[in-house]
Amino acid sequence: MIRFGTGGWRAVIGDEFTRANIQLLAQALSMKMKAEQVAEEGIVIGYDRRFLSKEAVRWACEVFAAQQIRVLFVNRSSPTPMIMFYVEKHRLHYGMMVTASHNPAIYNGFKIFTYGGRDADQEQTQEIEAYAQRIEASGEQIPYVEYEQAKAEGWVREFNPMNEYLDNIIANINMQAIRERGLHIVLDPMYGVSQIAVKTLLSTARCEIDLIHEAHDTLFGRRMPAPSAAALTELRTYVCEMECDLGIATDGDADRLGVVDDTGKYLHANDVLVLLYYYLLKYKGWRGPAVRNVATTHMLDRMAEDFGEICYEVPVGFKYISAKMQETGAIIGGESSGGITVRGHINGKDGIYAAMLLVEMVAVTGKRLSELAAEITEQYGEHFMEERSCRFPKQRGAELEKLLFEDRMLPDFRMPIAKVSYLDGVKVYFQDGGWIIARFSGTEPLLRIFCEMRNAGTAAALCDMFADFLELQ
Repeated sequence: MIRFGTGGWRAVIGDEFTRANIQLLAQALSMKMKAEQVAEEGIVIGYDRRFLSKEAVRWACEVFAAQQIRVLFVNRSSPTPMIMFYVEKHRLHYGMMVTASHNPAIYNGFKIFTYGGRDADQEQTQEIEAYAQRIEASGEQIPYVEYEQAKAEGWVREFNPMNEYLDNIIANINMQAIRERGLHIVLDPMYGVSQIAVKTLLSTARCEIDLIHEAHDTLFGRRMPAPSAAALTELRTYVCEMECDLGIATDGDADRLGVVDDTGKYLHANDVLVLLYYYLLKYKGWRGPAVRNVATTHMLDRMAEDFGEICYEVPVGFKYISAKMQETGAIIGGESSGGITVRGHINGKDGIYAAMLLVEMVAVTGKRLSELAAEITEQYGEHFMEERSCRFPKQRGAELEKLLFEDRMLPDFRMPIAKVSYLDGVKVYFQDGGWIIARFSGTEPLLRIFCEMRNAGTAAALCDMFADFLELQ
C-alpha cells in the first residue's frame, strides 16, 4: 500500500493514509536505517497543517521508539524546507515531513529526506517500498511504544529549529537593501505553514506586511493549496486595492511560491524562475548553469545561452533538479509548478527563501517587478505556457500508457517537429522552438499536458488537440 511518487508518498485520508500504513512506513524506514547502520543518529520529523498530520507524526514516533531510534519531533506545524535544512545542517541521514504539499485537502502523506537534505531518490524509495512489502508478507504485528512513554524514556524529543532556519536565510539575503526600500508586501500562506517564517523575515527587514488566509483551516478554504492564478484572485485584488509593491503566496507546506506583481498581475512560476535567474546573472554577477524539468519554460535556455551558460533538462521530481545542480554547479533550479532552489541554500525547493530573494531583487535593483519583467521581455521576447490537467478513469490508465509509450502514437500537430523525447512522458520539440509534453502525474490520477509557444492561441490549441486525441477533457 506504500507507493512513492515524484513528491513522496501521498494518499487519500482514511483510504490508504491510515494509522496502519503510517506504522508500516515507519517500520520499513527503521529497518532501512538499521541495515545502513545509521539508526543511532536518529531522525527529525515535522508536519504541516493538514488533517491528521500531527497525529501521524506521533504514530510514527511510537514505532521508531519501539525500534530504539531517537526522534527529533518539531512540535508545531512547520515548513517542509525547514526540515530539509535541519537534515543537511546537522548531517542526518534521514528526515521526514508529514504533508501532501499542494494536493487537495483529502490527501496527506510523507516526504522522505536523505543525507544532505535531499528528497529521497527513486532507488531509496523503492528500497523503503520493498521493506514495507516484506513486513506485510510476514504478517507480523508492528511493535510500538505509547507516545507519552516514548517521550518520557527519551526516544522522542520535542523541539523547534525555526530560529536556526531563519538565521540561515537572513545570512544569505541582502536584508539591509530591503530595509532601505520600505516595501509594502501582502502574504497569502493559503492556510498553510509559511506565515510565521515569512512574517518574521519581512518584519526583520522593516517591510510593511499584510496577511490574508493565515488561519488554520485543514480544508484550505475549500480549494487546493497550490499558488495558481485561479487560487490567487483575492491576493491580486488586495495588491491593487492596497497599492502593495508585491504579493507573495506559498503552497500548503511552503516549498512552492506564487507571485503577484505591483500591477496585480499573476506571475507564472516560469516567469518567477526566469526573473530570479536574470537577477542572479545580471545584477548579482553570478555565473553558472540553470536546471529545469521537462515541463518548465525554455526561456531559461535562451537566457543561459545569452550569458554563455547552459540550461540542463531533467525529469519531473525535484530530486532530479537538486542532483543535477550538484553535478553541474548550477546556480538555480526550478519547475513550472513553483518549486525553486538557489545555490548556497538547501538542496531542495524553498518557497520562503525564494520569496525573500524576490524581495531582495526588487530592493537591490530599485525596479518594480513589472519593470523587470518588461526588461526581460524586451530582450528575449515572449513565451506563452498553457496547461491542462485531465482526469481519467482508472481503467483507462493502461490504455493511455500503451497508446503513448508503447505504440508511441501522437496527434498530427501540423507543425515541423525537431525531435520527440521519452525522458519523462512524451515531449515533442517543434522546429520553431516551441514544445508540448504529456505525462502522468506522480501524485494524482491525472494526465498533465503542457505547451509553450510564442503565441498564446497556438499553445492553447495544441493542448486541446492533444487532449482530444487522447479523448480526455
